[in-house]
Amino acid sequence: MGAGTEPDGSSRSDEEWERFLRESVAGAADAPKEPSARARAVAKRLRAEPDRGPQGWRSYTPPQPKRRTGWYAAGLLAALVLLVIALAPGRIIDLFAGADSPPLPAETARPTQAPPVEAAQRPTMDEPFRGSPAANWANGAAGITVPKADAVGWMSAAEVERALTRSRDFLVASALDRQVLRGQRPDKAIALINPHQKDVQNLLKTAFRTPSEKNDPLLLFSRFQPSRTHLVGDIVKTRGRLTYREGKRGAFQVTADVTFVYPVTRADEGSDEIVRTIVRRELVLSWDDPDKVITEPGTFSIVSYKYDMTNGGCGTPTGYFTPPFGTDRQTDETATQIDPYDRSAPVGRGEPSGDECKRATRS
Repeated sequence: MGAGTEPDGSSRSDEEWERFLRESVAGAADAPKEPSARARAVAKRLRAEPDRGPQGWRSYTPPQPKRRTGWYAAGLLAALVLLVIALAPGRIIDLFAGADSPPLPAETARPTQAPPVEAAQRPTMDEPFRGSPAANWANGAAGITVPKADAVGWMSAAEVERALTRSRDFLVASALDRQVLRGQRPDKAIALINPHQKDVQNLLKTAFRTPSEKNDPLLLFSRFQPSRTHLVGDIVKTRGRLTYREGKRGAFQVTADVTFVYPVTRADEGSDEIVRTIVRRELVLSWDDPDKVITEPGTFSIVSYKYDMTNGGCGTPTGYFTPPFGTDRQTDETATQIDPYDRSAPVGRGEPSGDECKRATRS
């Protein structure tokens, strides 16, 4: 009987021999016990061409069913989101509120209306500006817009740029300096004021020693008494701008209109009640021509100063803001009410004004 010939005289094809060889490797019982010469040749060719194995030609593998793992993962994620919303809806609201509230662009002109009312949310030690428009304001000096410098009056464009920078430096030294906010004397800010301006120098001589309504350091500087009040965190939110024009006798005159938001708490250890003291200041500074006005290089004269303040305390001046906590919160409905975040209205408190204590419509 020849190679590849069955006992009945028939012959096996190459395809059948390949199938027998594979089945014999897998343990098939009906494979020939003694392969023929043709079978050995086919086996040798298969070993020389490994890619013609189970997935090669002359073979067939039934398609595997696809598992819909994507749908299962999506369903599991949706279930987890619903569970989190059910257990902590407030945190989800905060998350999406933050995502929809990008930082505001710099203020370059007086706004035409007050900012929208935020959802009522209590501030926390980690988020002291939470629930207020100030949450989207810039931090510190970054919130004070300085315009492009052009030549004005007796100053060149380069001199105007330096004067604008020093005007902002005064705002930083008088209302943002950490040591000044903690009650120390604002020496850096005072050094920028014309020492020959008698009315302001008289104010400075008495304001820190014996503060009064007429001579109150709060007219120009922001200060808290550290034994009573602590600032929350290291950030003060600000929003405002500098503008300029030519003043009297060719002076370079700068107007600063800036709102400062100070989150504070009691100095008592463990206190977590947060009050936001909000101060909007309008200062007019005159960089005078030294050929026409007695002044010192690098200093300005103060033309006027106004401010609106809420949550800073009422009563006899102490030289410090005295934010009300707990039952000391003002409840007098007859007090003048203002929106401290509304920068579309003019600043109302003058130098000194004697106005009644103002109450914030929101803080």
